Amino acid sequence: MRRVLSVHFAPCALFVAGVLALVRAGSFSGRSDWAAVWPERPTAALGLIAVVAVCASLLGLLLQPFQVRAVRVLEGYWDRWPATARLAGVLAEVQRRRYVSLREKAAGIDLVAVDARRRLAARPSVEVLLPTALGNALRAGELSAGERYGLTTLSSWPRIHMQVSPRMSEALRSTRDALDTAVNLCWAFLALTVVLVLALCDEPRAFWLPLGSLVLSAVAYKGAVVAAQAYSGLMHVVFDLHRFDLLEALHHPLPAGREDEQHLFEQVSRLFAGSATSDLPYEHGGGVSRPDDGDGAAET
Repeated sequence: MRRVLSVHFAPCALFVAGVLALVRAGSFSGRSDWAAVWPERPTAALGLIAVVAVCASLLGLLLQPFQVRAVRVLEGYWDRWPATARLAGVLAEVQRRRYVSLREKAAGIDLVAVDARRRLAARPSVEVLLPTALGNALRAGELSAGERYGLTTLSSWPRIHMQVSPRMSEALRSTRDALDTAVNLCWAFLALTVVLVLALCDEPRAFWLPLGSLVLSAVAYKGAVVAAQAYSGLMHVVFDLHRFDLLEALHHPLPAGREDEQHLFEQVSRLFAGSATSDLPYEHGGGVSRPDDGDGAAET
């Protein structure tokens, strides 16, 4: 219920309330009469609140299946259309130049270098940078959290996520809710900005309203970036603490050393990708069996 209210209902309610206020003020047909926005009678006010709640609920239900798409668009996955693909290339080049500048600053030993190294740690390598800060914040976790141990993060994340402790699960859920809420607020304020510009195009003195909505959209986007960085950090922690729980759930024996761990997880990643693995052992109760054992007997 908390996720439904914060992630889906609240952003939609803000957008619906803004549009309804413009309609009641007559902004689309002439000069705005802001005194007419709030009804004088309490019963009419309750009816207005009910209309906002119902419309926001319906809009939230309609948009809920597109939550992943809403995040991915702000991440910078714009390759499906030629115009946005060219824009993505330009913005990605800007991100690369910022990365190079941070890397040069990180070479020192002063506080500026420390801050540059911290910011570099929250970004992926320069070869895989995305056009937006949000995309790079999430990609930093998607391409490095499991790869440090030989696991492919994107294919192993849905499986290892099921093995996390209740405390870690709550932290992941809370951070993801904050990310999705910030993304939806960004879209809500951005859509409201467009509506405000259309409604107030003949009222220059009221242009501070779309400008304020645009600023709030930018603030929400910045909040999404901060939440994405926190979520990427938690992804690293999940693989640090629960990668062996994943092996136990898959009935694979624990590795004997660091090199064995890297090799075993690489084999598991190939298995997740659908590739054949010939030397991946299985642990069943009191023994270990291998796919290439001729008689199927377990090594005790």
